[in-house]
Amino acid sequence: MRNCYLSRDYKEINGAGNKAKTDMEAIMSDMGFVNVGFRQTRYKNVVLAFLITFSGIVKAAFSLKKGDLLFLQYPLKKYFTLICKVAHLRGARVAVLIHDLGSFRRKKLSVPQEIKRIGHADYVIALNPTMREWLKDNHCALPIGSLGIWDYLSETHCPSSVQFPDTCKVVYAGALNRRKNSFLYQWGNYIKNYRVSLYGGGLDVASMENARCFDIKGFVLSEQLIASADGHFGLVWDGDSVRTCSGNFGEYLQFNNPHKTSLYIRCGLPVIIWEKAALAPFIVQNGIGFCISSLEELDEKLRLVTPEQYTQMRNNVLRMSGLLEQGHFFRQAAREAVRTLRGFAGSVSEQIPQP
Repeated sequence: MRNCYLSRDYKEINGAGNKAKTDMEAIMSDMGFVNVGFRQTRYKNVVLAFLITFSGIVKAAFSLKKGDLLFLQYPLKKYFTLICKVAHLRGARVAVLIHDLGSFRRKKLSVPQEIKRIGHADYVIALNPTMREWLKDNHCALPIGSLGIWDYLSETHCPSSVQFPDTCKVVYAGALNRRKNSFLYQWGNYIKNYRVSLYGGGLDVASMENARCFDIKGFVLSEQLIASADGHFGLVWDGDSVRTCSGNFGEYLQFNNPHKTSLYIRCGLPVIIWEKAALAPFIVQNGIGFCISSLEELDEKLRLVTPEQYTQMRNNVLRMSGLLEQGHFFRQAAREAVRTLRGFAGSVSEQIPQP
């Protein structure tokens, strides 16, 4: 009996923002999982890429054996249902790690359609307890685990110590355009006693209110950001408003795990997060930041942070960063999936090495 995974399809490989999936595959490989598809390869020719991807699906179909456990990363475009059905025909079982739900932000599926599609698997790893409860409430009958937070692989390390200054800097990294984050263009009106470092592309500086409060860094590779992030906290906030996280992108924070949260942690930055975000309890329980209900209150919240409190938060962040670097959270979730689908707890440690 083998633990297997299938590499991603060409559209995701050629697309941006796929580090989370790449990292999960690297962790699975390190855990001894077998890739039953082809190795990841980038193709400029779309037709060739499609044919290679489909060939990988066919290869996987004939590679699976009775008793195998196949891990998939969801969504897997149009192939997900097909792969699950083929796996079952071959006598294998399927565990799926959810990255994104099409029935939320993109609205490409209705909720019943999404639940039906996911239901072709045998086990689900949700991103967090809130997403797990949402799946249960919407009649997903599969056993459901929880990831917790995205692991973030990198050999780069942040500075070991940072002095807490009189004037804090808050880092915001990601898409800076109006479509995703129009709050950025209002935020300057509410900044008084701190500054903001903006990392990313798509910013329309001319449309920003009180732009002098921002240090605009442009696009920076993640390795460079980890080594040299110019700030003391990282902000997790999305949507249309400074008063709450609204709109499709903002409201989705109530269910998803923004990958930038893990990036901030790897940068050594304590996290400031919307209080209704799914990751807010994780941030508070692990002492790696604090929550806010509105960006209007951030000045006062930062004013109340003492140097001692900041040092404690940052020490906690550095410990958490070490776990993300090891792939701790996916390894833990994968072991639970194996225990459940294999139907026994014994010898799991032999099947999947401990970190």
